[in-house]
Amino acid sequence: MDNDDLLPLLCATAQGDKNAFSSLYQQTSGKLFAISLNMLTNRAYAEEALQDAFIKIWHNASEYNASKGTVISWMISIVRYRSLDSLRYHKVRKEQSLGDDEYEHENESVDVNYDEETKLVNCIEQLEPQQKQAIHLAYYKGLSHSELVDHIETPLGTVKSWIRRGLMQLQRCLTL
Repeated sequence: MDNDDLLPLLCATAQGDKNAFSSLYQQTSGKLFAISLNMLTNRAYAEEALQDAFIKIWHNASEYNASKGTVISWMISIVRYRSLDSLRYHKVRKEQSLGDDEYEHENESVDVNYDEETKLVNCIEQLEPQQKQAIHLAYYKGLSHSELVDHIETPLGTVKSWIRRGLMQLQRCLTL
């Protein structure tokens, strides 16, 4: 699934082509559902977030800007934001499904399990441990900045700096 395969489908979707949208859904829904399920840990909420994301993709396909990233990264960001909205709406947090002991250990070290070896994974592995942890908790677990401050017991400015510098490092690494 690369941008060359998805871009024509998204362009056709922007023109109202339901068959192209169906193909786009078939090619991406599994990966996007996995992202949503990882964030929400609740299958029903993940399905709802994915459905909302695809509705947004259908309505906003013409707003995709290739200069800002690939089609799949654009779609992932939509799913991620829909999942975060669901977290807020349902007040569901990943730590609620974890035992206290397991959640405490998560504070010590972040061991992200990715299914496939990708350039992003390699770039994430190059981050400093604090940056990696802050980005993981914010983007994969859905914690807000204030929740991060409480969780890792670090000042807000420091948390924001870790995230900002980590994202800048990821961007540099991914563009090499």
